[in-house]
Amino acid sequence: MEMYDVNEVVEFLSRLNYREALAYWIEGEKKEARFYRELARRARNLGLGEELVETFEKLAEDSLNHASELEMSFRETYGEVPGSDLPPIEVLPVLDELERADQLPEVIRAAMESELIAHESYRLLSEKADDPELRKLYSKLADVEWGHYELLRQRYHELVKEKS
Repeated sequence: MEMYDVNEVVEFLSRLNYREALAYWIEGEKKEARFYRELARRARNLGLGEELVETFEKLAEDSLNHASELEMSFRETYGEVPGSDLPPIEVLPVLDELERADQLPEVIRAAMESELIAHESYRLLSEKADDPELRKLYSKLADVEWGHYELLRQRYHELVKEKS
């Protein structure tokens, strides 16, 4: 599994203006929603318990809600639908690995790691940004990703505890 270098990501994202950063985030949230929805589906098919399925569905729902809110704001500000073909930092190719229930801890760990990378990237970006609006956006993003990380961490520990 390829991991991102936080500094490379930050370097790349720091070149975006507010509009591009917002479009990028919206696209990323949509992809993240699809990722967590698929994770929920597979967890259900593997019989991994409703609580876990609900966690993934909640993360998917959160991501979609963020995307919708941001898209509305983008349309109001720029009078058009946002588009971004930049690869999102949150969604990693971990889904391919989830074929058996015993792979779930690794998949959750990878998702946690990607949320942490996103959190750290956005935190650094908020410190670097000269534009106060951009600073606020990245700071909010860092908080959102941290919340996702914490939720996944909780599920991960519950899962690992069950096994021992």
